[in-house]
Amino acid sequence: MKRFNLAVRTSVSLAALTMALGSAALGSAAVAQDAEPEASEGAFLGTITLGESKREVATETATPVTTIDREEIRDRQATTIAELIDSVPGVTLVNGSTPSGSGINIRGFGATDIFGTDQKVTVLVDGATTGAEEIYRIGTQLFTDPYLFRSVEVQRGTVGSFEYGSGIVGGLVRLETIDASDLTGGEIGFKWAQSLGFYTNEDGFNTSTTLAWQPAENLEFLANYSYREQSGQEDGDGVAIGNSAFELPSYLVKGRLTFGERNAHALEASYSQTESADRDVPYDTFITTVDSFGNVDRDTVSETAALTYRYAPGGDLFDLEVALTYANLEIEQQYVPGSSSAEGGPFFGFLLSTVNADHAYETTKLTVKNESFLETGPLTHEIRYGFEWLERDRLEAASAPGGTDERTAFFVINNITLADGLSFTPALRFESQNLDGEFFDVATGGRSPDSRENDALIGGASLRYALANGLALFTSYAYTESFPILDDIPTGPFSPANRIETAELSNTFEAGFSYDAAGLLTEFDVLALKVNYFDTRLDDVTSYPGADQINLTGFEVEASYATRGGLYVDFNANFVDGEEEQAAGGVIDWDRTPQDSVRVSVGQRLDNLFDSIDADLSAEVVNLSESDLNVPVTGEGDRATLLNLRATLEPQTGFLQGTQFRFSVENLAGEVYEPALSTRNAVGRNFKLTVSRVFF
Repeated sequence: MKRFNLAVRTSVSLAALTMALGSAALGSAAVAQDAEPEASEGAFLGTITLGESKREVATETATPVTTIDREEIRDRQATTIAELIDSVPGVTLVNGSTPSGSGINIRGFGATDIFGTDQKVTVLVDGATTGAEEIYRIGTQLFTDPYLFRSVEVQRGTVGSFEYGSGIVGGLVRLETIDASDLTGGEIGFKWAQSLGFYTNEDGFNTSTTLAWQPAENLEFLANYSYREQSGQEDGDGVAIGNSAFELPSYLVKGRLTFGERNAHALEASYSQTESADRDVPYDTFITTVDSFGNVDRDTVSETAALTYRYAPGGDLFDLEVALTYANLEIEQQYVPGSSSAEGGPFFGFLLSTVNADHAYETTKLTVKNESFLETGPLTHEIRYGFEWLERDRLEAASAPGGTDERTAFFVINNITLADGLSFTPALRFESQNLDGEFFDVATGGRSPDSRENDALIGGASLRYALANGLALFTSYAYTESFPILDDIPTGPFSPANRIETAELSNTFEAGFSYDAAGLLTEFDVLALKVNYFDTRLDDVTSYPGADQINLTGFEVEASYATRGGLYVDFNANFVDGEEEQAAGGVIDWDRTPQDSVRVSVGQRLDNLFDSIDADLSAEVVNLSESDLNVPVTGEGDRATLLNLRATLEPQTGFLQGTQFRFSVENLAGEVYEPALSTRNAVGRNFKLTVSRVFF
């Protein structure tokens, strides 16, 4: 959205501020008046400066993308990354308040209640492809701490995904870890940032320590340690939510060196690790009580590493990046004797082998890409092109196949400016797969080696036309293929007899408009609006038993409005319908269709509140519509209206100068509801407090 570095100093009364927050709590926002409000006698509150919306709306692109920056990451005080991005339209969480047994679902694809992921949502941390495949009843799609990151980008759908992989039907989540220069501001010196946080539901605590050192203008180092713990949470009725307690220590080290003429060369290295030690917890991380699987002692370690070289000498031909990344997820677990009702039964031996299975995924990836700018007659081209090699090694387990999934890909994306305001962006990716594993041979009762190869040419294009009045129209089409994975090789006597040989095929059509304006209602206000329609069809379905084709259609809306008086309004909404064409014939509602949702935030930024404090006060209303899906395991999608209040205060004088205090209360009314796709009730009323400061 357009930003204006303007400031206006007016007086405002406490009554006016209370009215603004009261309107937000009711889910309505009044348009701010240009007139200067009168201050009530003896109740001077402060001066108001130009406000911006919390989140920019990406009106400049046809890609449905939303970015959550570092300020919003801190303001939301999220317990998990999943919990942070549920404010993005199209994103639905599976038990997002805990790092284990949770996952991210985008446009109906991604995490499920059975395997934790369906491989149709990709998660990248500093470019490293993370996560597991289909581990039965264990959700580990994203296992890390929000404190480690400076930005989170969510791309919905397929059209913007061809630079990053194949089979991305639901969307893509890209996380970038914090840099030392985020604290030092690029100046030589040392900075220490410290945060402490507390939650009331239930005895939650977190701390983060970041050390940033910049010994020279072209050299910087960062180290972060974060720790987060949570006792078993409660829903809105005060009923304990089982399997919701955790302890989560994390750390990050990172360095960056720039060198050469005009610092054209840059070398960056990062390493992060998050781990958890759970004792006597249900094996099935999606449930709240012990079932026939019993309990386990489980240790989980997730680590990512990235080494990146960049060459950007200026000019049109080279902006080169070479990245070598590594991601590792290890899960070690041991059955707790006496915890299963099936113990001593005829199938307990098979069950025990599943529960005691250790899992490990190592993903190594090399990416080489470049960006060039070319002119061919009246056309201009911004071309990104590159090569990618990825290898995922999976540990053999009693309940899951081991083996190697190796992929090689070439991609090119060309953003062509055809005329003033008219752009066309075709994208192509060729990817080949070599899958090596073993399958269960029904005839011999043993395992036999299995190797298969797949390749596909996938791609799409978007067309965008921007008018001079701020209105832009766009449309896109994208095709991708989701290759078989090692889990698609039958591994035991209870697996399907047929091996999955073919890829799932996805076609997505999108269309919409955006509007970007300044001076709409007052002289210096700003508005950004984006409406996107999508239609996705998934054919040759193998990820969901009984389905042959899945069709999803929906609308996503994002809007932001801000005035020079510091008032801002954020709005987003998601409306989606899904159908499943069954292999046996017939059409039914797809039971993984997300809930419709509407989210409105109204806030006010104040400069020199009570003459010495900068403040940001906001209220957020979330409405979830009732879902009529007949889902036997996952949440049916209860109707709920939630109110969340937030306040950030930063003293400008005295010994507290530079300290930030963040207060919030989530689910203020203590609504009791089970979100669609989840397997347990949502968290009830939760008060949060975070204190943070940068020293030196």
